[in-house]
Amino acid sequence: MSSSPFLNFIRQELRLRGYSLKTEKSYLYWIKYFIRFHKLQHPQNMGAEEVRAFLSFLAVEQHVAINTQKSALNALAFLYNKLLDQPLGDLGFQHAKQGRRLPIVLAANEIQNILGFMNERDHLIFSLLYGSGLRISECLRIRIQDINLDQGSLAVRCSKGNKDRTTILSRKLAEALNKQKAYAQQIQQDDNAKGYGPSLPFALSKKYPNAFRQLSWMFLFPSTSISPHPVTGELCRHHLHDSVPRKALKKAVDKASINEKRVNCHTFRHSFATHLLMAGRDIRTVQELLGHNDVSTTQIYTHVIGQHFAGTNSPLDQIL
Repeated sequence: MSSSPFLNFIRQELRLRGYSLKTEKSYLYWIKYFIRFHKLQHPQNMGAEEVRAFLSFLAVEQHVAINTQKSALNALAFLYNKLLDQPLGDLGFQHAKQGRRLPIVLAANEIQNILGFMNERDHLIFSLLYGSGLRISECLRIRIQDINLDQGSLAVRCSKGNKDRTTILSRKLAEALNKQKAYAQQIQQDDNAKGYGPSLPFALSKKYPNAFRQLSWMFLFPSTSISPHPVTGELCRHHLHDSVPRKALKKAVDKASINEKRVNCHTFRHSFATHLLMAGRDIRTVQELLGHNDVSTTQIYTHVIGQHFAGTNSPLDQIL
């Protein structure tokens, strides 16, 4: 908690309205930045003019990305429109338009090469990213109860937009998953003997005091350390931090000598979607597996594989 009653009030309101902890952290960061920018004036004594000056500072002097500008604006819009009841109205501020960017996609042999330079745990993590089309945060939040090897399915909980979905799960991962589950179970048993267990959704520990002893609630990829729960303050074991697989990926990409592509965790999700479409899968099916609200978001992958020009050949082919 902050020493500022005002920031604690904002945090409380964010939690009451069901915002994610990631959004809470982002909004508090931008609100504090805004207050410091205006020399610690209270937001109640400021308004649209100060917000516009702050956004202009970010765009013109700090040269932040368009999405960063949007994050700052969303935080301040929440503050003024929903908390302080001082609607900002039309700020007269227009973001630069973001052009379409084609995602980076790896070939199947490149993915196989990268996986070959990883240990068992990281190999499983990135196999799930590619094999099930997961975001890295979705993968690390997998609990034992989300895995269904019999049906070849994986439940994705509280993903982007606070939505649940079901995606496919490769049965070839059965041995690796069972081994990782056994490891997670041993960690849980050791933690239970000391009186704690996996971090649980807010208030669940009060409703079901012994839920932390159930294997179903254990994270598949548990953290290596114990920490206080960000909401309740109870000691618990969270999932692995996303910096761990990111570092492992960088090392593997370097060893695989893939220097011509910018590879990150999300590249495996892009590759999942692209390879499914290349194999002739229906775009609506791919949309559901990815959890996209709008099929137009999924259609970007048709541009990666060239479906949008429907087999049109280059005129150069006619003369050479």
